[in-house]
Amino acid sequence: MSQEPSSLSPSTVTQGQPETQDTTTPQVDTATSQTSAAPTPELHAQSSTPDQAAALSDPAEQASYRFGHIRSFVHRRAHITPGQQEAINTLMQDWAIDYAPRHLDFEQVFGRQAPTILEIGFGMGETTEKIAQLRHEDNFLGVEVFNAGVGAMLKRIHNSGLKNVRIIQHDAVEVVTHMLPEASLDGVHIYFPDPWPKKRHHKRRLIQGPFIQLLASRLKPGGYIHCATDWENYAEQMLEVLSAEPSLVNTAKDFAPKPEYRPQTKFETRGFRLGHDSWDVLFKKK
Repeated sequence: MSQEPSSLSPSTVTQGQPETQDTTTPQVDTATSQTSAAPTPELHAQSSTPDQAAALSDPAEQASYRFGHIRSFVHRRAHITPGQQEAINTLMQDWAIDYAPRHLDFEQVFGRQAPTILEIGFGMGETTEKIAQLRHEDNFLGVEVFNAGVGAMLKRIHNSGLKNVRIIQHDAVEVVTHMLPEASLDGVHIYFPDPWPKKRHHKRRLIQGPFIQLLASRLKPGGYIHCATDWENYAEQMLEVLSAEPSLVNTAKDFAPKPEYRPQTKFETRGFRLGHDSWDVLFKKK
């Protein structure tokens, strides 16, 4: 994983790479609960037909069928530090939003009117913190499942005095589908999602056509989707999928130069020393 792994969610899914983390599905549905549970089995797509999906006019409903809600990570047993757990116990009420199937009012959530950026799978939060500090005029809504990542991000918010970051600990597909109104977002960041390198696991990759269609429906005109990965095959898939979405246009000829606001991660730095590369894909809503 190119981004720091995070810990477990009480709810369901999200989209950062859990490469070295173990997680479980807890038996208590609260964002701060730490309960033991049996490992979660792999979850597969809901059964549906192309005709069923095509009959639905709302991209969110189409994603539910066509994207199939295949989970992009696997729960394992998790490690969470005492500091991360303490942050969850004491700071969730200040900076986290409970999942609920109703639309958010961003002005109410952030206490101001400002451009709002969705970040899916923020890992341990280092990149999110740096971007939020740099772009203090923007709001950042981070969606993450794993407890260690949520705890780490809460610590960063507290220690840095950030006022423009909020967290939802839940499945990103469900959050986008049920909590984000159409044409409400100014941008989406998806950095170093789990590449699922084995071909038989490619269906688990987050960047799929129906999900990009769903995200595009939540963007304002001129809003953007910015993806980054250090897996060339996944980068090619990202470019292909976003290019196929008719409501989006590429800001570059193919891959984009890394924007100045996205910091180089320690994983990228290590990869560059080993001769590896990374790729950015940046599209805007027409």
